[in-house]
Amino acid sequence: MNRYAPCYQRGVSLIEVLVAVLIFSVGMIGMAGLLVMATRSNHTAYQRTQVTFLAGAMADRMRANPVGVWNGSYNGAYPVTGNIDCQTSACSPLLLAQRDRQLWSSMLTTLLPNAGAAISCQEANTLSYTVSADQINRRPPYGGHCALTITWNERKAGDTANRDTAAQTYAWEFQP
Repeated sequence: MNRYAPCYQRGVSLIEVLVAVLIFSVGMIGMAGLLVMATRSNHTAYQRTQVTFLAGAMADRMRANPVGVWNGSYNGAYPVTGNIDCQTSACSPLLLAQRDRQLWSSMLTTLLPNAGAAISCQEANTLSYTVSADQINRRPPYGGHCALTITWNERKAGDTANRDTAAQTYAWEFQP
């Protein structure tokens, strides 16, 4: 047997290796693109989870202060500013609602980009029955409903030309 390969077979192994590297590189480029899309999708899911968390947190705050809800103290646009301290002295339902609005506004602007919100609750005087002061003090179920809307900006997927932020809205109607 001849110890040397014929001339026409020299370099075939090198070509096979180059083709394998090319195929592997194309696969890795595809995986990198998939990783970028997965990261964006994960961040979008994170933001939407935060929106749901924030909505539930405000509903819980409102449930803890039914007098403030009955009086319409939670209604309005968010974020709001201020500094009310209910830890060193007792707060009235109105002051507690203002403090809840401030704390929730802080969470809203911290967790979401370009966040805004609005809450609108049906006031007690628009209900089909008259609510007495005794009923309000006994924490009655709230007879109306509240509409909560949260808006924020979310980055779109796509190439450089299509990565602008898109406004997102979360709307929820609930009874605190």
